[in-house]
Amino acid sequence: MTSIENARSTTGTKTRVQDTCPFNGMCPICVEDCNVLCEVAKSAFRGREVLYPSIEYFGTSTSAANKDFYLDWSQIQIMAELIGAKGIEADPDVALFENADISTVVASGSKRPIPMKMPLHIAGLGSTAVAKKNWKSMAVGAALAGVCQVIGENICGMDSEAVYSAGKVQRSPEMDFRVNSFRDQWDGKNGAIVVQTNVEDTRGGVDDFVLSKLGVDIIERKWGQGAKAIGGEVRLTSLERALELKKRGYIVDPDPEDKAVQESFKAGLFKTFERHSRVGFPDEASFLEDIDKLRGKGAKNVFLKTGAYKPEVVAFTMRCASKAKIDLLTFDGAGGGTGMSPVPMMNEMSTPTVHLCAQVIECARILKGQGRFVPDISFAGGFINETQMYKALALSDLGDGPIVRSIAMARTPLTAVMKGDRFAKLAQDDKLPASFADQYGKKPEQFFISSHTVQKLRPEAKLGTDIPWGAVGLYTYWHDRIGGGLKQLMAGTRKFKLRCIERADINCLTEYASKVTGIETIDARAARVMKGLL
Repeated sequence: MTSIENARSTTGTKTRVQDTCPFNGMCPICVEDCNVLCEVAKSAFRGREVLYPSIEYFGTSTSAANKDFYLDWSQIQIMAELIGAKGIEADPDVALFENADISTVVASGSKRPIPMKMPLHIAGLGSTAVAKKNWKSMAVGAALAGVCQVIGENICGMDSEAVYSAGKVQRSPEMDFRVNSFRDQWDGKNGAIVVQTNVEDTRGGVDDFVLSKLGVDIIERKWGQGAKAIGGEVRLTSLERALELKKRGYIVDPDPEDKAVQESFKAGLFKTFERHSRVGFPDEASFLEDIDKLRGKGAKNVFLKTGAYKPEVVAFTMRCASKAKIDLLTFDGAGGGTGMSPVPMMNEMSTPTVHLCAQVIECARILKGQGRFVPDISFAGGFINETQMYKALALSDLGDGPIVRSIAMARTPLTAVMKGDRFAKLAQDDKLPASFADQYGKKPEQFFISSHTVQKLRPEAKLGTDIPWGAVGLYTYWHDRIGGGLKQLMAGTRKFKLRCIERADINCLTEYASKVTGIETIDARAARVMKGLL
C-alpha cells in the first residue's frame, strides 16, 4: 500500500513519481531540480498553511480524512428476512415498503419529546464561511424534511454586526437570520432549531441571549468533534476582521496587532489569519451544575455534542450524560469537517466511527444493566446513505429497540445544497452541461424530481426564492433517496418501524468487524443455527 503522507489532494500536494516510498510517501529519489510541491516542499515555503485544506477552496468546500481506517460499514451486511413481519400486519397487500414508518422521536425520555419525520438531523454548522454561505438552503431543507437543525458554535462572536455590552451579546443579526431561516418554513411540530454553544459562546452570554431574546429553547453543549480536538477554527481574509475578533477575545494567529505582521499581510506575504476558539475542560460536578442552570433558564431540552476521544472519555461522557439526563447525545467519529480542520488531525487522530459506535453502545449496555438513565444517542462521522444508517441503528439495539434515534450529517447536506444551488444557477444562465440537460431537463422544476412534492408541502411559497433550489435538493436527497432507500431496507428485513430494528438484522463479513462490534460473522451465525433448524 502506498503512503499518502507526502501527497494529498486536501493540501494540494503531489509527488514527482508514482512509486513512492510506502512508509512515508516520499519519492524514492528526491532530486534538486524538481518543481513539484510535495508536502515537505510546500511546507518549506508555506509552513503551517499546509496543515489545513488548500486555501484556494476556503469558504466553498468541506473536507475529510482520506486515510483507510481498515473498518467501515461495508464490513457489516444487512440480513434479509422472509418469515413474518414486525411493526405491520404480515399481509402482502399491507406490508409494502412504502408503508414502512421512518419517523423517529429524539429526547424520547424527556418532558418534551421532539418528533422528526426521519432519523436524520443536521449537525452543528457554525461560523465557517461555507456554512454561512449555504445556511438558508440548509435550514429550509431541514425544516421541509421535518428534522432538527443545529446552529453551530461562534455565530454571535463572529457576527460583525453583533452588539455586546460588558462582554455579553445583546444583538446578533446573524443568529437571528439563522434561527428564522428554519422557522420560516417549519411546520411547528416536526424537528426543531437548536443552538450549540462552546466555551467562547458561554463566556459571551449566547445561552441567555437565544433563550430570552430569540425564543430558542434547545441548547446543545459542545465538547468536541471528530475532525479535530483543538476547538473551532476559521480563516480571516482581512486585517480589520482579525483585529475585531481579537478584541472580542478570540485567539488570532498571527497576532494582527503586531506591526510587522500587519506589514507582511499588506505586502501579500500571507493572505489569511487563523481564528481559533478555546477548548473546554469539563468535570462532572460543574457539568451537572451547568445543565441544571440551563434548564432553570428555560431550556426545555439540552443536548450534548462530543468528539471521538479515547475510550476512557467515552465512558466519562456517557456517565455524565446519564446523570444529567441529557436529551440527545451526539458522538462524532473521525474524521471530516466543514471548516478548516487540520488534515493530519483528520487522518491520524480520534476514533473512527464504527469503533466509536461500538464503544458507546457497550457503555449504554452497562448503564442499562445498572438501571441507570440511557440518553438517546446520535452518531455522526461520514454517514452518507441509508445502509450505513440502518447498520448503526441495528448495532444500537439493546433488546428493546435502537438507542440511536438519529444520524447527524453535515458534509453531505452541504454537498446536496451546494450542488442544487449551483445547477439552478447554471440553468438560469443557460449553462447546464448538455448531457445533464438532455437527460433531466433544462429547468429546475424538471431536474429536481421532488420539486412538485415540495410545492405541495408549501403551496404558498415560491420555489427558488422562499424555498431555495438548494433546499429542494436537500429534501430530495433526504426524503426521496435516503427515505425511500431506508424504507426498502426495512421492508427487506420485515421491520416496518424503526423501533423494531434489532442486532439480529446484521452480521459481519470479517472477523475484525465482529471483534470490534460484537456482532457475529455470517459464517458463525450459520454454524450456530442450522443444526437446530434441520
